[in-house]
Amino acid sequence: MTQPIFGTLCVIGPGLIGSSVLRRLRTQPELVGRLIVADRDPAVLDRIRHLDLGDVITDDLQEAVKDADCVMLCVPVGAIAPVGAAVLPHMKPGAILTDVGSTRRSVVDTLAPHLRNDIPYVPAHPMAGTEHSGPDAGFATLFDDRWCLLTPSADAPQEAMDRIADFWRAMGARIRVMDTDHHDTICAMVSHLPHLIAFTICGTADTLAEDMRAEVLDFAASGFRDFTRIAASDPTMWRDIFLNNSDALLSVLDRFSQDAAAMAKAIRERDEQTIVDTISRGRRIRRSLLENRQA
Repeated sequence: MTQPIFGTLCVIGPGLIGSSVLRRLRTQPELVGRLIVADRDPAVLDRIRHLDLGDVITDDLQEAVKDADCVMLCVPVGAIAPVGAAVLPHMKPGAILTDVGSTRRSVVDTLAPHLRNDIPYVPAHPMAGTEHSGPDAGFATLFDDRWCLLTPSADAPQEAMDRIADFWRAMGARIRVMDTDHHDTICAMVSHLPHLIAFTICGTADTLAEDMRAEVLDFAASGFRDFTRIAASDPTMWRDIFLNNSDALLSVLDRFSQDAAAMAKAIRERDEQTIVDTISRGRRIRRSLLENRQA
């Protein structure tokens, strides 16, 4: 019989990502011996019980982590450091602390003073998701063929890194290890900036004169509809992401603003070559996503 990756896993914050992990583990029970699920919201815990996604379900975070071989923080990025600081003193020596946050530098810097030498910390970011949130939004195949980015510190034990990497491979993900700041810049470009633009364009549509606003919503074609799908995402989660990755996000936003201004200039001046070159570059990027199985 194959040894489980973890005897006991504690998932704190079973939203879209956390509940998808739990669903996957229910389909592959050999990966983890016991599932402990913790959250401070009674309604969330009721849903987890109804969906049968945990063996132990509790609102007591300190009790939840004490016997876990791995504690996975699936809370919004703004809560990762406070929750981590609260549970670290109660984790057993040798257990692994990990998370699924999509920003790294602010989390690592805030959590660093609370880390223990006998608790390896291996941050992980599964680059998967939908615009939906909460325990009912998850599904077992969410991570299939998606990238999971690991950003461990230079002194993180190799054994702990290997176990977290093995875990995410078992979830269906592909693994890449990268530097913390490089991670934040990449994610600002491929995830955070698109969400910012989607939220903003919906805000622009909302400020139109009432009669035109109604028509925009009535006649929204595939471009507006598909592009703004992600604008239905959780406001609290994305507020935290924007604020916790502000430097990298503002840097790529500045670059985008320059490129948008250049495109506006080309349209104003009827510069056909620049317009065609910009559209062609976009097509190449889209095709590369398809070739890389990311679309």
